[in-house]
Amino acid sequence: MGKTRLKEKVESLLNDLPEDADWNDLMYKIYVRQSIEHGLKDLEEGNVLSHKEIKKKFNIER
Repeated sequence: MGKTRLKEKVESLLNDLPEDADWNDLMYKIYVRQSIEHGLKDLEEGNVLSHKEIKKKFNIER
């Protein structure tokens, strides 16, 4: 991701915060955004397992 795009995303996160937000609020938004982007990248690259595969991997019967 280019710096310009990153700056746009950060600006969007900042604009979505309430006026009384603190550093923890900002860090949480960044963490959630980053987690979602990593998940979407994994999905695009096929690095995912189905629900059925997870149950089998962890020997869950339900």
